[in-house]
Amino acid sequence: MNGDHIISDFTFPLASSSWDEQEYTAIDRVVASGQFTMGAEVAAFESEFAAAMGARYAVMVNSGSSANLLIVAALTYHSGYTLRPGDEVLVPAVSWSTTYAPIHQYGLTMRFVDVDPDTLNVDVAKVEAAITDRTRAMFAVNLLGNPNDFAVLEPILDAHRIVLLEDNCESLGATLEGKQAGTIGLAGSFSCYFSHHISTIEGGIVATDDEELYHIMLCIRAHGWTRNLPCINRVTGSKSSDPFKESFRFVLPGYNLRPTELSGAIGRAQISKLPMIVNERRRNAKLFHEVMSSYPELQIQVETGRSSWFGFSIIIRSDVKVGRSELAAEFARTGIECRPIVAGNFARNEVVSRFMNHSVHDELVNADYMDQRGLFIGNHHFPLEAQMELLDGTLRKVFGRKDTWT
Repeated sequence: MNGDHIISDFTFPLASSSWDEQEYTAIDRVVASGQFTMGAEVAAFESEFAAAMGARYAVMVNSGSSANLLIVAALTYHSGYTLRPGDEVLVPAVSWSTTYAPIHQYGLTMRFVDVDPDTLNVDVAKVEAAITDRTRAMFAVNLLGNPNDFAVLEPILDAHRIVLLEDNCESLGATLEGKQAGTIGLAGSFSCYFSHHISTIEGGIVATDDEELYHIMLCIRAHGWTRNLPCINRVTGSKSSDPFKESFRFVLPGYNLRPTELSGAIGRAQISKLPMIVNERRRNAKLFHEVMSSYPELQIQVETGRSSWFGFSIIIRSDVKVGRSELAAEFARTGIECRPIVAGNFARNEVVSRFMNHSVHDELVNADYMDQRGLFIGNHHFPLEAQMELLDGTLRKVFGRKDTWT
């Protein structure tokens, strides 16, 4: 077991560090430069990230949550995909809170759609029926590393002129038909939080091929000023070549979502490791599938395309007497860290009562099932043979097995 990577009291934790001397050298480089606020390192990381994703543009921000906020904010000023208060956005019922918060904060109406019990992503069979005459966008979430079935989803949305957005914060490196998840819609968000595929401590990115959206995001990311825009741009048309005149020229309501140079430099070291990180996680997924094949009492996520396997979901089937609390307690006892599957059925969270504009399409049966019977455990960038033996031993005890997967 690669204990050097694990910073946890758990034998099988949810997250671990993939940093080595490359990241610390990058930090030293920034410290030596004396430039800590957003600058050349962030710009270089954006370029390298865009190239790795096959996207035209990338905008780095201070978190994946801010990446979602930036996408929604920018679309309220876009000439071709303008979102206005009251417009409806389809969302899967299972995701993290900051998929939903920007939709509420910009006065949009979110419409919850149930998830597929196998893929854990939105149930594409229910999407068309969920569309109303007010639906303008869909924020599809690629859950736990698994891409949505965009081959089915995109034609439905295109037929209704609905813009596709992707929350890809958990699924960096996943692909569908050779295309990177997070680059299939108009824009996609990515997270570089500690527990995600790559880590810049905190950090996020938006990828897009749309130049106007890119320029709007550059503006909104930093106060709404023009300073970071090219001289010829899709926000102001043009701007003065005199930096003094453009120093404090504000043209859009903006934020300070800027990352630091430390995050940019660390990101450059991390993105170079992404192929290795994804390959190792996929190898571990094979081991996980081998273990779980002995436990028909449990249901696991079905892969769409090539998942980057952020983590491993485990759902106890409804006819099994063992409850989730019992399984979670045994995991804790044997050193396996676990959590609910993302935020469970988010439509059941108390905060939704504050979302004045929201609706639910049909019933959220599968989201409820996942919420009540599901949990997930971690995956890592190093071999997990020992951890999978621990998982198997724990499950054998819970379900009374005598055999073993090895």
